[in-house]
Amino acid sequence: MAEQKKQLLIVTGMSGAGKTVAIKALEDMGYFVVDNLPPELLGSFWELINNSSDFSKAAVVVDLRVKSFYKDLVDEIKSLEDSQNVQSTVLFLDASDDVLVSRYKETRRLPPLAHTGRLLDGIQEERNILSRTKNISNIIIDTSHLSTKELKAKLVDKFGDNRTRTFSIEVMSFGFKYGIPIDADIVMDVRFLPNPFYIPQLKPFTGLDRRVFDYVMSKKETKEFYAKFLDMLETAIPGYIAEGKEKLTIAIGCTGGQHRSVSIARQLAVDLAKKYPVDISHREISRYIGQ
Repeated sequence: MAEQKKQLLIVTGMSGAGKTVAIKALEDMGYFVVDNLPPELLGSFWELINNSSDFSKAAVVVDLRVKSFYKDLVDEIKSLEDSQNVQSTVLFLDASDDVLVSRYKETRRLPPLAHTGRLLDGIQEERNILSRTKNISNIIIDTSHLSTKELKAKLVDKFGDNRTRTFSIEVMSFGFKYGIPIDADIVMDVRFLPNPFYIPQLKPFTGLDRRVFDYVMSKKETKEFYAKFLDMLETAIPGYIAEGKEKLTIAIGCTGGQHRSVSIARQLAVDLAKKYPVDISHREISRYIGQ
């Protein structure tokens, strides 16, 4: 059986056309990405990747930040194509002159060839230098009328797989007195709910205990709040998915992270798992187990 070729994606194109967005999108899809690689190092880079079992797909970004080397890119690509174990794809990101001028004015930056002279002259000179590479590119994406989200979606469609497109949710409980989780997307404070801490027979236990869970979830205040909270999340989550979010972290907090937050997080994980992959964690639970 022939050995499966590893994938190498070469990203190039006009400065200001979206290569920074592409880098982030490719990394999110599991690519090992190297930015601003001189073309003459392409062969050495590929040899390193090919001899490693850690990477099955890699991407390099090459542009006119290394102008003196760029003329070698086409030759280096052709040399790679002669390799017996590389499957290379050249992605060229482009945009119209008008759009590039507008983007540069917004960021107050200059294209690599416009340090002297007019902005448009630098863009047109860059376009002329890149024309040979564009002619051999496998995929050309014009980003003139694409938002960041739309460009990312195009890249996922072309280079992603089912695994990288999976959306998941993490539900976690925590205690406010130990700090708010810095990685949470949504934080819900449930300290207004009835507190089992003040029930002597429930105080020693956690929301993992059926008695505590039933106490919290059976209260009228909890039922009214939870129904509206779940409805809000079920309304919002499709919007997060449409925005390209791959993981949503929902943090439920009470005072110590022992009773109320654990109970709500448990129920929320069960209900959201009916539609989405869900992981659940209880940040403070080890403080109370075994006491």
